[in-house]
Amino acid sequence: MAIKIKCSHILVEKQSESLAIMERIKKGEKFGKLAKELSIDSGSAKKDGSLGYFTKGMMVKPFEEAAFKLQIGEISEPIKTEFGYHIIKRFE
Repeated sequence: MAIKIKCSHILVEKQSESLAIMERIKKGEKFGKLAKELSIDSGSAKKDGSLGYFTKGMMVKPFEEAAFKLQIGEISEPIKTEFGYHIIKRFE
C-alpha cells in the first residue's frame, strides 16, 4: 500500500512573495489564513491551502520530494516548480 500524506500549500508567482509569506508565518500568522488570502491556487486556497491526501507520483517532482521530507506539522522553505513557489505544510 502506498504511503499517503496530507499537505496544504501556498502558491505564489515570485520568490520574493514566498519569502515575505515565510516571515509572516514565522511571526505567528496562520498558514490557512495566508493561503486563503495570498495563494494563486484558487482550488486549494478556498480550503486553507489543503491539497488533501496524495501519494508519490501524484505531484510534480520538486513539490513531492519536499513534501515527503517534511515531518508532521513542519513547514517547508519555498519550493520552486513550473507553477511558481510553494510553501508546504504537512499535516498527516
